[in-house]
Amino acid sequence: MKKFIMLLSVFVLGVTTLTGCGSEDKSIVVGAKDFTEQDVLGNILTKLIEENTDIEVEYKNEMSSNVVFEAMKSGDIDVYVDYTGTIYGSYLENSESKTSEEIYEIVVSELDEKYDLSVLEPLGFNNTYTLSVRENTAAEYGLTTISDLAKVSDQLVLGASFEVLNRNDGIPNLKETYQMEFSSEEAIDGTLRYTALESDEVQVIDAFSTDALLLEYNLVVLEDDLSYFPPYYAVPVINAETAKEYPELLTELDKLTGILDDDTMRNLNYQVDVLERKPDEVAEEFLQENGLIE
Repeated sequence: MKKFIMLLSVFVLGVTTLTGCGSEDKSIVVGAKDFTEQDVLGNILTKLIEENTDIEVEYKNEMSSNVVFEAMKSGDIDVYVDYTGTIYGSYLENSESKTSEEIYEIVVSELDEKYDLSVLEPLGFNNTYTLSVRENTAAEYGLTTISDLAKVSDQLVLGASFEVLNRNDGIPNLKETYQMEFSSEEAIDGTLRYTALESDEVQVIDAFSTDALLLEYNLVVLEDDLSYFPPYYAVPVINAETAKEYPELLTELDKLTGILDDDTMRNLNYQVDVLERKPDEVAEEFLQENGLIE
């Protein structure tokens, strides 16, 4: 009898141990690309999931666009944030001009059909290309849109990255769309564009709409009123099998729908790039301020 009880105890302990191992194995991998904005967004996903579910998260960042997408397709990463324009043009190799709504629908449909990846609702901001000027330049010429700029562009010097100056979907077709010409065009990469603008060597520069340095230099972002630049709305992408296995992930990620506009994302980038705060701290503070974690 004692032997039977001992065997029963061992059996129960074994079942308990196996059950415990099963719960500990509830884990996913969150991915991010190799720039500040992506690190902030990756930390937002990670902390939101860790704080509000019992899922353990491994966070992997510092990956190029192609690497992180391949990792999603292979299942090495379960969820990350990408951009509609990148998915539409780079991954799906589409080139036809479409509205932001049409691009989003194509991205949702084709990622699901081809790769079993689910694209969720946009976070709200659009990290697309833009043209920017100093506040005094905007005031002097009455600039709020690129159409306004077209009326006086022949009096101004453009400073833009070499790639944007030479790509057909960059400055060449932009000038054709808006029927404008600049006094001259200078190839300037990186942060040097901002210092050249500040010193008045150039009066107009290209930028991404959520660049932190737009805040640092108090620049005016001109509205692309003819919608020339393609939309790059940020969207969470999740492996469909992962979403099926852990439906609570969708509940949490849906809380981020529309929560970030261009100004907010620009400010989060500013806190990391200019104020030199850690991305995980900025992400945690953002979630707390919006009542998404305690």
